[in-house]
Amino acid sequence: MKNLSHLLVAALLAGTTASAFAATSVKVGVNGMVCAFCAQGIEKRLSQLPATQAVYVDLKQKIVAVEAKQGQTLDTKAIAAEITDAGYDVKTLETVEQSLAEIKASIKAKK
Repeated sequence: MKNLSHLLVAALLAGTTASAFAATSVKVGVNGMVCAFCAQGIEKRLSQLPATQAVYVDLKQKIVAVEAKQGQTLDTKAIAAEITDAGYDVKTLETVEQSLAEIKASIKAKK
């Protein structure tokens, strides 16, 4: 049993380390955004988080993308809390290995 717990801890630590270095952006599906004022409010709130490099909001696709500063990791719980506290619903939240420019390009390609 002791070996199993050591293996479990090692696996958890390995997974945490790998995901912390691999992720550069967080993509969030948001319900309730309907206007430029909504987008501006979310962008302003998320821009104030310490690890945020840039924020992109696509009203039509209802997607918010947050890019991390180099060498930093975004706090997904804090991002979700900011969006929820602003009065919107978080549908999906995923960490991706893409820059904000790549995310914008993929969203525009889907239109």
